[in-house]
Amino acid sequence: MQDQQGHLEFFSSSSIIILGLIIIIITGVLCWYAWHRSGYRKRIGWLELLRLVLVILVVVTLNQPEWLESQPPEQRSTLAILWDKSNSMLTQDIIDEQDTAVKRKSRAETIQPLMSEEVWKSEQDTELNVVFEPFSSLLDPAEEATDINAGLSHILDNHSNLRGVVLLSDGDWNIGDSPVKAATRFHMQGVPVFTVGVGSEVPLPDIELVSMDAPTYGVTKKQIRIPFVVRNTLGQDRDVNLTLSVNDEPTVNKIITVPAMGQAQENMAWTPQETGEFTLNLRIAPDMQELIPENNELSAPISIRQERLEILVIESYPRWEYRYLRNALERDAGVNVTCLLFHPKLPKVGGGRSYIKHFPDARELSKFDVVFLGDVGISPEQLTAEQARNLRQLVSAQAAGIVFIPGRIGAQDSLTAGPLADLYPVILDPATPNGVGSSVQSYFALTEPGQRSLLTRLGDTDLDNSEVWRTLPGFFWYAGIRRAKAGTEILAVHDQAATVSGRVPLIVTKTYGTGKVLFMGTDSAWRWRHGVEDKYHYRFWSQVARWMAYRRQMAQGEAIRLFYSPDRPHVDDVLTLNANVMDNVGGPLDRGTVTVQAIAPSGKTETIRLQPGIEDALGLFVGTFVPKESGNYRLVATSSETGASVQTDLSVQGLNREQQGRLARFDVLEEIAKITNGKLVPIAEVGTLLDHLAALPEPEPIVKRTRIWSHPLWGGLIILLLGLFWVARKMAGTI
Repeated sequence: MQDQQGHLEFFSSSSIIILGLIIIIITGVLCWYAWHRSGYRKRIGWLELLRLVLVILVVVTLNQPEWLESQPPEQRSTLAILWDKSNSMLTQDIIDEQDTAVKRKSRAETIQPLMSEEVWKSEQDTELNVVFEPFSSLLDPAEEATDINAGLSHILDNHSNLRGVVLLSDGDWNIGDSPVKAATRFHMQGVPVFTVGVGSEVPLPDIELVSMDAPTYGVTKKQIRIPFVVRNTLGQDRDVNLTLSVNDEPTVNKIITVPAMGQAQENMAWTPQETGEFTLNLRIAPDMQELIPENNELSAPISIRQERLEILVIESYPRWEYRYLRNALERDAGVNVTCLLFHPKLPKVGGGRSYIKHFPDARELSKFDVVFLGDVGISPEQLTAEQARNLRQLVSAQAAGIVFIPGRIGAQDSLTAGPLADLYPVILDPATPNGVGSSVQSYFALTEPGQRSLLTRLGDTDLDNSEVWRTLPGFFWYAGIRRAKAGTEILAVHDQAATVSGRVPLIVTKTYGTGKVLFMGTDSAWRWRHGVEDKYHYRFWSQVARWMAYRRQMAQGEAIRLFYSPDRPHVDDVLTLNANVMDNVGGPLDRGTVTVQAIAPSGKTETIRLQPGIEDALGLFVGTFVPKESGNYRLVATSSETGASVQTDLSVQGLNREQQGRLARFDVLEEIAKITNGKLVPIAEVGTLLDHLAALPEPEPIVKRTRIWSHPLWGGLIILLLGLFWVARKMAGTI
């Protein structure tokens, strides 16, 4: 090892050096002249010499002298092999091109032969220190994600005298900062990163079950539709056989056709017969040509319970839509229907079974899950502004739903400017307050969102559903609508009529506060019964009612209700918790202390205090919670003021960032290599890296820099000499 060497350097400009020399010369001349005038007295001579030394030191300081010591590294140069051990490396997509009959290898198996020093050392470079460092992520468990930036940063922070780094990975970065951040640090320190890409960049032949969106709960003897998506990367269309198992018992089979290099979105229907906790498992039958059978199955828990929805139907006149809607809801065993029929031209409101005589007050109204609002408005004979505000409160703060069904009277026009204006999802056309009638039959046309929505799912498959809507009996009247408002979702439009904003929207939904809104632009859905009785009419409105009441039914006690969003969160998702609390007299609790205990699968408990809602959200308490574990959480909501509590289970899904079968991302590896002046090679060409590694220069000697001009000792010396100069002048009698 060589000895360290040092030398002095000045960091200055030529103008400062010349100016300093001039100052020193002038000072020297003046000092000699002062000494000459004193008759060459010895004491004055020493004093002037000290003055000259001080000036010289100041000039030297202005030229920033530094002492540089360079020494070779104390350690041998290091080559770091950084290898990926995340779960995506278990993907078996490495095929021997020479012998395709050989079993596929996983990405992890492919890099295993490279875990040896002999692979990376040349015969001439025996002094090279080779270290192997695995990486995945900083999560727990770490293998569930890939953080390339953290892996590279760890190498830079924990290893000195780096000659280079070899990164063995599929490039599937999915958490943490961008790898560009760490690559930039390597570039600034002059350390190249050579990346070795492993995995397939093109889809392998595979049938993949991409997703299964099961609801968190269902109702006995009510059909549940479970949407799912299947992807096909085979070179031809495939008939895929799927099996839905309930508690490991095969229950429903379905065969769908998935296009080549495409995907299909379908749904599986299941009607539970009893209450309880169940596990749904959806599985694809293996295809002989697919190479990744590991992604053919998904599971989800579901709770089956009894249900009793409270529905309020408000109407002005007993038109056909009202009559058939009321009859359909009354025949639903899971629904309790209450009707308010105003009959504005009669002295009394409608009466009979399930009828009420007046609009419910705020406490009575809070029990309803869904309100159907027919051809009524704010007027002396119908709704008051206060009652409209109560309806808005019910939707925004208590997660209820409201359905607007306008009619030929045009009474709903008054709702667009009152307390319900923000809820109303469309802008009505003032030129046609009574709607548009025609002697020619018109039809619904589903939009793209409508084709995917479960609300408009009247057929078992996409093809069947499109055919049903195409053949449904049409309508002869629709509301005068200018356009849908921003933030809404249009599910169906008029098949021909249009405005300057596009086709006239007829079925429109939106979210308002914690609740949901649906607008039906025609009152002729009852005509769907033609030839099929209640098949489509009943199914549509039943789906609407349960979709709107879904959140309110998550966990409901006598005086407290707990609901949350999203209903199937993943680990690290922000979960919004909402609670409705009633006081001891049945009204919404204005202020109070509401807490939710979240008990994790591991037993760890976290307490979240909910805050009261703002503005008109009386009785609503809101908070957030971030689950950190996958599995079933137990949520327990409690009100300190009323003593009421309710509990429910929350299913938290794993992040699944490291899903097997994803394509390798060589573009990420190439960018890292490019920034650091390295090179990207596929795993098959890893041998070509040896020449590049052998040609890498030894790391630069370590340079220790001492800034003399700013060192405390240097400053102390000048101050000391200034003090001596002042004392000497006083003693010499020159002051």
